[in-house]
Amino acid sequence: MAIIRTDDLPTLDELVELYGSVGWSAYTRDPARLLRGVRASLGVATAREGDRLVGLARVVGDGETIIYLQDVLVHPEQQRQGLGRALVEAVFEPYRDVRQHVLLTDLEERQRQFYEALGFKLVGEIGGRAFARYQP
Repeated sequence: MAIIRTDDLPTLDELVELYGSVGWSAYTRDPARLLRGVRASLGVATAREGDRLVGLARVVGDGETIIYLQDVLVHPEQQRQGLGRALVEAVFEPYRDVRQHVLLTDLEERQRQFYEALGFKLVGEIGGRAFARYQP
């Protein structure tokens, strides 16, 4: 059974292993940048089985008016066990009164179902508009 914590910052090696396990090579190409990004996050929740990092969720934002769910990842061996939901709930808990909880994600249907089960809606369904600009 994994333990969820919000006071645990993973090491560089742990981050590279976890992000690599889910194929997020855009993050692992520059491990030092990944570590700086995680450390600069407004909130981080981790899941560990013993000493092994098996999941992570992090939010960025101002903590008062808007929070962005930046990353949610669970090691493939631990997926479909409720860890993703537990991580998202834990990382958002200190910011439950913040009006806007936002995320950008891929077009994968399983992700859509996951986030909708957590109460997220497509922006067009709630009368808003979202824009993004990705750098190469």
